[in-house]
Amino acid sequence: MTQVKRIKRPVHGVLLLNKPAGITSNTALQIAKRLYQAEKAGHTGTLDPFADGLLPLCFGEATKFSQYQLEADKCYRAVLQLGVTTTTGDPEGEVLDTRPVDIDADRVAAATAQFVGSIMQTPPMYSALKYQGKPLYEYARAGITIERPARPIHIRDITILALDGEKLTIDVTCSAGTYIRTLAEDIGRVLGCGAHLTKLTRLASGSFQLSEAVTLEQLEHDDLAQRDERLSAVDGLIGYLPQLQLDAGTAKLLLQGQQPKYGGHVTESGLMRAYRDTVFLGLVNLQFDGVIVPQRLMRINPQSEGI
Repeated sequence: MTQVKRIKRPVHGVLLLNKPAGITSNTALQIAKRLYQAEKAGHTGTLDPFADGLLPLCFGEATKFSQYQLEADKCYRAVLQLGVTTTTGDPEGEVLDTRPVDIDADRVAAATAQFVGSIMQTPPMYSALKYQGKPLYEYARAGITIERPARPIHIRDITILALDGEKLTIDVTCSAGTYIRTLAEDIGRVLGCGAHLTKLTRLASGSFQLSEAVTLEQLEHDDLAQRDERLSAVDGLIGYLPQLQLDAGTAKLLLQGQQPKYGGHVTESGLMRAYRDTVFLGLVNLQFDGVIVPQRLMRINPQSEGI
């Protein structure tokens, strides 16, 4: 029997996926890519297999901007098992130690408050960070510990939702690069009983919210048109950056790969989202002298877009 090859098509936009626990982010991406019959797709940073929640996936032109979503703030709901530490800081590791738990809400509030603000955090050994070309988790699985320098992160808020015996549930809003597993271990250390992460749900990434996300099961039941309707606009990936409006002439020069001069008064410089009216042109770097340097541009036909 001859197998019919599914024809891939150009798809552009951002899919807000509610990744289930138990599969890798790459597996979720490949399932979504197959359902959309998309030519090109990528993600904006992985969630651990045991974690669930918001996983923005990029299709087509959106993949040009995926790296900038990596730099956006994140919000997580984390459940900590107090009194138990593991080799990985999460439920996938082996138990290292167990201790009695005798704490109250005041002690938890005082402990979590120590981590709010700009702090230094040492990445865990069980992470995808690379050392001499190999992920750290490969060294960890071989019983080798690599010295990791602490890195600056910013935790904007920790909200205590529940303390139920040995279970502590918190919401964490933090900068990119924050390891919630490490935060859980550090909170346990300050409390004196140890802790590890048992459940992690990503609630938000930049301006994207989990409440807007779709499940793989929902996508399976959709037809192609319904799936396409679920895609968010490409510029949502960098929605946290300021917006720069350009006139038609400047927009044309920009789309030609030139570095035009901004016609208005420059009050701030740096990375910005460039538009001609409602048409998203791409990401640019506006310099104080008014020069607009293209960073990542959309593939746009100026005539078809009325520019």
